[in-house]
Amino acid sequence: MPRQVDLRTGRPVWSAYRAPAVPTTALTRDAKADVLIVGMGVSGAMMAEVLTADGHSVICIDRRGPVKGSTAATTALVEFELDQPLSVLIKMIGESKAQQAWRRSRLAISSLAGRIEDLAIDCRLSRTQSLYLAGAMLSASELRDETEARRQAGIAATYLAPQPLAERYGIDRNGAILSHGNIALDPRKLTAGLLLKALERKARLHAPIEATTIEDSADVVVVATKGGPTITARHVVLATGYELVDIVPAAAHRIISTWAIATRPQPRKLWPQAAFIWEASEPYLYARATADGRVICGGEDEDFIDEARRDELIADKSARIAAKLSRLFPRLDVRPEFAWTGSFGTTTTGLPYIGAIPRHPRIHAVMGYGGNGITFSRIASEIVSASIGGFDDTDAGLFAFNR
Repeated sequence: MPRQVDLRTGRPVWSAYRAPAVPTTALTRDAKADVLIVGMGVSGAMMAEVLTADGHSVICIDRRGPVKGSTAATTALVEFELDQPLSVLIKMIGESKAQQAWRRSRLAISSLAGRIEDLAIDCRLSRTQSLYLAGAMLSASELRDETEARRQAGIAATYLAPQPLAERYGIDRNGAILSHGNIALDPRKLTAGLLLKALERKARLHAPIEATTIEDSADVVVVATKGGPTITARHVVLATGYELVDIVPAAAHRIISTWAIATRPQPRKLWPQAAFIWEASEPYLYARATADGRVICGGEDEDFIDEARRDELIADKSARIAAKLSRLFPRLDVRPEFAWTGSFGTTTTGLPYIGAIPRHPRIHAVMGYGGNGITFSRIASEIVSASIGGFDDTDAGLFAFNR
């Protein structure tokens, strides 16, 4: 079962905002369900909401409790733009697959926004522009090529030369791509809201419960838990975030440490439209505003998972991020009111692994790597719920373990 990782440290900004309590109960006896979901972060919550809407009986377990893993550490720039630029991804996996991955990501954002509105979940949802700034990875001319690659894929994008970028947004860079249709939200409120919807539909939420072993046969999956009771289900969904489960194939991924800060609320000092900001660099700096005008800024990623070392760097990394933010927006008060660190996974292509585990058709895994975790959680909820319902999702092969 999972290697246990301290997924985050420090005080994420979302602790400043109250999320609804999600009631859980102890698991005192053996239980059965159509689907067992391991993990009650944003991926598990989306899965639980969709599967209960489809009429399945669902049990969710989590060794910590709802919304207590890496979900609370996300900065929640919910974008369709993948970490890997489309023009770069085309060279990696071919034009048609790369275009389809980007199109599916864009579709996931609009379907997630629609779902949140249909369910009337209060998670401070707002539709947001985004600016992808020229950086060390893509120069201004390469950003023009990226804009054209997106247009060829049917994805609207506007290239901004330095002068209009400075005039409209007050940003001094060699160029940027302007996109529309991304969303900002509070990830804890969203996750809690989705779990409460699933609970209304008779999902059973048990925590703290730790799964210890998984055994599958042709008809069922039996999961043993620490403390004794077993859960028997027709399907199991592993939504354990970056705590990787032994049964999941060792995909080509690495674990990254990242740091973030949030300022005091200063709505009058925000840049126009409070657009998402991120840059074509590796690692990239990224920034967004909260509904009450705080600025969240993160980056300075490093390729390691030593939690003690990661945590020791919070002060130094916070100062570096604040300095970069100040260079981008000199008018802002960049002093951190919140500072935190977390670990996440990434793959070479930036695409997630989603679907049934090879040779284990009843065990599905959601490994939503990279900077698009919430977007990938939405795609996973669509692909896995289709599979459990006996349908094929046309894009399943793009994200499959055996791709």
